[in-house]
Amino acid sequence: MNERQQADVLYSPPLEELQFLPEGPYPYEDGVISWVAIQHGPDQKVGSLNLLNLNSRTNQSFQLPGRPGFAFPTDGAHEFIIGCERTLGLYDILTGTWTPLAENIDGQVDGTIINDGVTWDGNLLFGCKDLKFQEAKAGLYLWRGSDQKLIQLRSDQTCSNGKVIVPISSNRATLYDIDTPTKKVVRYQLDLAAGKLTDREVVLDLTQCDDFPDGMIGTPDQKSLIISFYNPNAAPFGETRQYGIADGKLERTWTTPGSPQATCPQLVEFQGKVYLIITTAVEHMPQARRADSPNAGNLFMALTDFRTASEAPRFKKASS
Repeated sequence: MNERQQADVLYSPPLEELQFLPEGPYPYEDGVISWVAIQHGPDQKVGSLNLLNLNSRTNQSFQLPGRPGFAFPTDGAHEFIIGCERTLGLYDILTGTWTPLAENIDGQVDGTIINDGVTWDGNLLFGCKDLKFQEAKAGLYLWRGSDQKLIQLRSDQTCSNGKVIVPISSNRATLYDIDTPTKKVVRYQLDLAAGKLTDREVVLDLTQCDDFPDGMIGTPDQKSLIISFYNPNAAPFGETRQYGIADGKLERTWTTPGSPQATCPQLVEFQGKVYLIITTAVEHMPQARRADSPNAGNLFMALTDFRTASEAPRFKKASS
């Protein structure tokens, strides 16, 4: 059964630069989430890390030295690990210090930058995107915390987006992955020690959809996937949908009224309840359509019936 629920506007960024491409909402501390503004406009090559207080609905913004694809809080005070342009680094929000860990990522090809990622147990798995969204040349990478080693897993993605990791053991995990233009969710088995993936297996074929799968998280019971869909067409609302992994059935849909380009979902515990946070974007929206999409670029929030939120770990510097 497909249950439908409308999400409410949580935060409307007052600046156009923060409305352009919000993504990656993530729990930071009690009552505060982080998110990234990937790009501050169509011709900009900088973005920002943002901290949104859910109680006061106020936001702090920290401009970064490039366009971030993801940002995760670490177990170090005031530090985030961020994939920015072609560099993986640590950013201190108190001092503004940027410390690179790996540089020239995807340097074997032109025209790509780091995009979406996921962290677990001191490791990172992230992909890149072709800035022209045309060529399957972007890499998929593992940053292995045990030896601080960057390992390329694939080199054939176009716009590497939503990722979910389900750990199986200390050296094995299941990866659910989206390369947006394919409109498919695929599954791999990851051998952490060997730094290798098995062949991909299609879990969800969404090619019949008019919109495109973007950000993704797993449900707390790990039986379903929640995916935000980027709709480049005129539409009265955007959709974030939950699909069962075993049968591929659509289980529920959250809508974002007046904002068709949904980018990323995240479950967050707040005031004893679990909410779904959804980011949306203005990117590529013709000016003529802006009047019909008054909430484009806003962050949304919907109360859920989940008892707990999905795991959203901090990046463990100590294990690296």
